[in-house]
Amino acid sequence: MPVLETTIERFPIRGRFTIARGSKTEAVVVLAELRDGDFTGRGECVPYARYGESTEGVVAAIEAVGGALAAGLDRRALQRLMPPGAARNALDCALWDLEAKHAGRPVHALAGLPGPAPVVTAYTLSLDAPEAMAEAARSCGHSLLKLKLGSAGDPARLSAIRAAVPTARLIVDANEGWTPGDLAENLAACADAGVELVEQPLPAGADALLGEIERPVPVCADESVHGRDTLPQLIGRYDAINVKLDKTGGLTEALALAREARAAGLDIMVGCMVATSLAMAPALLLAPLARFVDLDGPLLLARDRTPALRYEGSLVYPPEPALWG
Repeated sequence: MPVLETTIERFPIRGRFTIARGSKTEAVVVLAELRDGDFTGRGECVPYARYGESTEGVVAAIEAVGGALAAGLDRRALQRLMPPGAARNALDCALWDLEAKHAGRPVHALAGLPGPAPVVTAYTLSLDAPEAMAEAARSCGHSLLKLKLGSAGDPARLSAIRAAVPTARLIVDANEGWTPGDLAENLAACADAGVELVEQPLPAGADALLGEIERPVPVCADESVHGRDTLPQLIGRYDAINVKLDKTGGLTEALALAREARAAGLDIMVGCMVATSLAMAPALLLAPLARFVDLDGPLLLARDRTPALRYEGSLVYPPEPALWG
């Protein structure tokens, strides 16, 4: 039976990553490894204070189930034992990886998914002054840009960016930073700029207004959606959901959530935290179910794992077995 090992790792960010809630200069991740004979399954998660998580708390939650894992705990039982969140994500992905290695088959085959193929990922631009964001958009060379907004002056940022990159596809992520007072103006500015999707304009739990207004741009839930239990309250307020494994608690629930959301008429974005290729690899399996893919975490880092995912321009390629799956 597998032996669990957890490690806290730090990866410097290239420059500074800034959203409406603040800035950071490194990605702090937790690595879970399950060693079983000649095989090792790995999973990575990012503890997120916005959801009440800390690095130490996530490590403690993972290590608390070490005995159950050694006694044969599987992915299905894990869903019942642990709540959604970063800790369960690391273990769920490690169990998928270990299962694939034991079976000698890739995870996508075990999950009944099509074989992965290269996909276009969004590239994230940090919140900054209009001219700085415009220059970053112009110089980055990516065809699908995700703009971190959620602060005063967002219409000016949108105007400057669109002028700088007239043919780029744009997504906006307000990170709960808009208010009922500026929502209409900001959505109109997004429509004028040809934005294709707006993520989480209002705070989670204070987003009922989205169901009462005309939405000139499709709106995507992020902080408002975690697992399937949070889905019913989103119907009528949102047009899409952002499925992140650190929110759902792993690939197992993420697949179930994406399928249920699609059945309810919602589009899917598969997203990520700022993390390494090991965190992106399982999320890539959701790409066939998604309209938008936002798995650029490693591109924001000063260094990645070895081996790592291959990125060429806006394309991200499926992982090699040595990385995951």
